[in-house]
Amino acid sequence: MPDRVHAILVVRPEGRTPAANHLQRTLSALAAQTRRVDALTIVLCGPDAELTRLAAGSGAEGVITASAGTSFAAATALATPRLTGDAVWLLAQDTAPDPEALERLAGALELSPPLVVAAPKLVDWDDRDVIRSLGVSMNRYGATVDLVAGELDQGQRDRASDVLGADVRGVLVRREAWTALGGLDPALGGADEGLDLGVRARLGARLVAVVPAARVAVAGDGVAAMARGRRRARRRAFATRTAQLHRRLVYAPAPAVPLHWLSFLPLALWRTFVHLVTKVPHRVLPEWGATLLVMARPTAVARARRRIRAVRSVGWSRIAPLRVSRAEMRVRWQGDVGDPDAPVRSELRFFVGGGAWAVLGALAVSVALFAPLLAWPVLGGGALAPLRANVAQLWQDAAWGQRPLGLDAIGPADPFAALVAMVGTLSPGDPSRAFVVLWVLALPLAVLGGWFAATRVTESSLLRIVAAISWALAPTFLAALVEGRPAGVLAHLLLPWLFSAASVAHRSWAPAGAASVLLVAVLACAPSLAPAVVVLWCAALVVVALVAGRGIARVVWLVIPSAVIFAPLVWTQVRAGNAWGLLADPGVPFAGAEVSPDPIGRALLAAGFPTSDPGGWASLLGHPVWWVGLLVAPLAFLAVLSVLTARWITASGLIVIAVAGLATAFAAVGVAVSFDDSAAAVPLWAGSGLSLAWVGLVGAAVVALDAGIPDRVRALRPIGALAAVLALAVAVAPALTAQLADGATQRSVLTNGPVSTLPAFVAAEGRGSLAIGTLVLDPRDDGLRVEVVWGGSATLSGQSTVDATRTSADDQQRELAALAADLVSPSTDDVVSRLAERGIGFVLLSSAPSTQNDVVLGDRLGAATSLDQRDLLDPVGTTSRGDLWRVNTEVIPRAPLDEHGTTLQRLVALGSLGVLVIALLLAVPTAASRRVARRTPRIVGPTSGGSR
Repeated sequence: MPDRVHAILVVRPEGRTPAANHLQRTLSALAAQTRRVDALTIVLCGPDAELTRLAAGSGAEGVITASAGTSFAAATALATPRLTGDAVWLLAQDTAPDPEALERLAGALELSPPLVVAAPKLVDWDDRDVIRSLGVSMNRYGATVDLVAGELDQGQRDRASDVLGADVRGVLVRREAWTALGGLDPALGGADEGLDLGVRARLGARLVAVVPAARVAVAGDGVAAMARGRRRARRRAFATRTAQLHRRLVYAPAPAVPLHWLSFLPLALWRTFVHLVTKVPHRVLPEWGATLLVMARPTAVARARRRIRAVRSVGWSRIAPLRVSRAEMRVRWQGDVGDPDAPVRSELRFFVGGGAWAVLGALAVSVALFAPLLAWPVLGGGALAPLRANVAQLWQDAAWGQRPLGLDAIGPADPFAALVAMVGTLSPGDPSRAFVVLWVLALPLAVLGGWFAATRVTESSLLRIVAAISWALAPTFLAALVEGRPAGVLAHLLLPWLFSAASVAHRSWAPAGAASVLLVAVLACAPSLAPAVVVLWCAALVVVALVAGRGIARVVWLVIPSAVIFAPLVWTQVRAGNAWGLLADPGVPFAGAEVSPDPIGRALLAAGFPTSDPGGWASLLGHPVWWVGLLVAPLAFLAVLSVLTARWITASGLIVIAVAGLATAFAAVGVAVSFDDSAAAVPLWAGSGLSLAWVGLVGAAVVALDAGIPDRVRALRPIGALAAVLALAVAVAPALTAQLADGATQRSVLTNGPVSTLPAFVAAEGRGSLAIGTLVLDPRDDGLRVEVVWGGSATLSGQSTVDATRTSADDQQRELAALAADLVSPSTDDVVSRLAERGIGFVLLSSAPSTQNDVVLGDRLGAATSLDQRDLLDPVGTTSRGDLWRVNTEVIPRAPLDEHGTTLQRLVALGSLGVLVIALLLAVPTAASRRVARRTPRIVGPTSGGSR
């Protein structure tokens, strides 16, 4: 047994519990040792009057004061010159040893002369039956592995002895070995200090062992402890990664050190992706911080390598048997250790519960109703327009840069253009056909989304089907289908998936990542939902902070991708002084049969109908109807009833969603921020707000049916569900069958095509390039409309809300107006050459409307005469789109972006793609995230299992 033991006690005034409380208990434990320490040196890291008083009264032979930032390794180095005796005992303020701890540690050193480091069993400060640490090792990549941690102490580990290293707290080290090894390495950053000390001892042909009979209680708040708790996860990750990278350079063979150093940055990039995929994004910044820090400290690496060379007497093969093998790591990774009392997720039951049959039934109905559309190459009418001829041009429309409409407009694309490009990419040979197929599959896709959203509300297979059908029969959805509103259709299809992911975003990073991407898509389709989304997001933050107590960072993340992707558009509109234009519906501006802001219109909105023809009944019967709104009453009654059930908290959240949606719809009705090609104001589509409201309405109704009907009258559940669904089906039956009406009673605006908005000759010329433009002239009662279309057609992805919401002309529009005026009026000015210099190769004089008056006819004839007299214009002839002329001089293609524009385009693309990649990596499920999901119920809100 060592003749003299010198204890070094390092104290720092930090932690969740006052350091004085911990220090008092530790000093009392030292005084109660059966084998007393022979000398005690206390190192105070940071000023604290109470700690100074306790240290002064402890009987220590010396008290050293140091700055608050002094690490445990640096503090022990300050005390090392004062050491006396044969062994040094390393302690911190929160290490309270059992009375026999020192006696048993010293006895282990006495029994085994080669043993130089004896480590105790660390147990929990408050529950001494829980093991906190009993030996550490590392895997083949140098990462630290706790051999035992978090286990209930039942003596099952008391035979453990030989280890590679141990937690540095409470270890007893022979003094000569401590001096020879050079103490602890301060470059490790507070992590892996005991492991590194053990590795160096092993290389010096010495032994390291744990002594399970010697127990030391640790709180985890002291200077020698790793930062504990979720709030300190970044600090812990930084220290751990710093120590791992530092040891990698220190332990590597000399020729491999430069290679390791060069690999650190690529490795940090790779591990960034790994951290995102494995749902630990808090480790990304610490990863880069640790990498840069270690790369910038070559002297610390050289110093540590010299320490090893000074003591090394055996090869690294001595270390290999004590490493954790790959097989052992696989067992650790695959272990599914959790709370046995945690709720277990039920089976999804999509097939056995009838969900698949509901989708197939909806597909059959959709084919019967919309099958004729499959013969159409392009879906037209309403807000629909053809797509580009190839996928590359689709994505070109979705990028920041030159816009496909306007003389030389440069700016951001609407995020909706990227969504259109994504849909068109599903049919790369004929992108326009993708929307034809989408219309046919819309009903079954709505049933599918509604069914999966219902799994967050109920475990009942019947009620999931009811929710799915109710979602597909939503009046606003069918109105969007009948009126040809692609943005409205896509928003309705995406909302249930957003609800499904966002409602559990606080639980895990996987749904949070998925919800953030879905939110981008929903806002791209319906920017008018942004205020409601912000309100619901703020409410979610408050609820998660007060109730769940964790997951706030995940909820915060939900809006970050949307903020990044919409930033260029927001910046452009705000600079133009047109912030209200941000709410404009994307795509082709289209004013359909929206409800008016009068009391009747608002009553229709309250009933869920966004058009003045509720459910298509007025068109079918030929006169206004008032009773259709009553058919939605059963669903609304159930939704209101839900707040009186046992699940009133969940119901209240759904009602809040419904109210937010209704408020959005009421605020949007009659508000116009964009203009169509005839300069007529186009009101916002109130159906987007109603789709959001429908999420809360259907969800709350399902809660009422699920929790509001006692078990003794469970037969009322299918009766109530059937009554609500049948009433809803009757309300929307005319809209559902609108496409089946014959030509005389056509109730749908959907048409076959057009394949292009320009003549076929121009469409063929511009099919492969967007560098040649067409000047479109359209005489109207209020003047000459003029527009430039680049490529073979004006397309759905080429529309721009920046242009559609413009309230004043800019320099380019004034130049375009001057060109058009010179072109259609007798003039000797060579205006055609100016067109050619601008990249315009065609001039189209649009067909006269059937209701044209003499003034418009005269203007059109005058324009045609002026164009015919231009020597540099060759008449192509009369087409279905109007009279066409071709510029017969050399047309200079549209100039590409300059260097500044190209740089800005790349930055916008990198920012948008970067945040989406991060979100998608977070959304990728992993084995760990699936294990977490299995321990939580599928439905949200308080349950019998106590989960949320």
